[in-house]
Amino acid sequence: MNFIKGLTANEIFISAALGWLVAQILKTIIHTALTKNFVAERMVGSGGMPSSHSSTVCALAAATYFQFGSAGFEFALAAFFAIVVMYDAIGVRRETGIQAKVLNEMMDLFSKMGKGVSMEDKLKEFVGHTPLQVLAGAILGVLIAVAVSNFY
Repeated sequence: MNFIKGLTANEIFISAALGWLVAQILKTIIHTALTKNFVAERMVGSGGMPSSHSSTVCALAAATYFQFGSAGFEFALAAFFAIVVMYDAIGVRRETGIQAKVLNEMMDLFSKMGKGVSMEDKLKEFVGHTPLQVLAGAILGVLIAVAVSNFY
């Protein structure tokens, strides 16, 4: 029970967890509003607006800054972790999603040509993020950390 009590008292953990949760909820709402179709996978899936990866790591870094300041190794670790995650979301993961979309279109074409390709094997296209999605997630994460630090 001390473990759970410790987590609920940990401002940094709560900030990061809320950063992820709020971003996932917003992502689901935005996706539903734009497509007029509720997709439950959006609650846990990657990709989309806002970036839950960015929201999580920016909430983590901001909360670490509020608790330890900028001079400590804790903030340095959290800040560089955030930078790497956001860079990866915009770079490699985004390119992977673009490639998956092209491959899915090719599989669809082959399937229509009777080449025996199963559309059940579609690749996941929501993998990475646009720079705007990452920025929105980063701002959301910092705002959540500010709110949590004012609450605790």
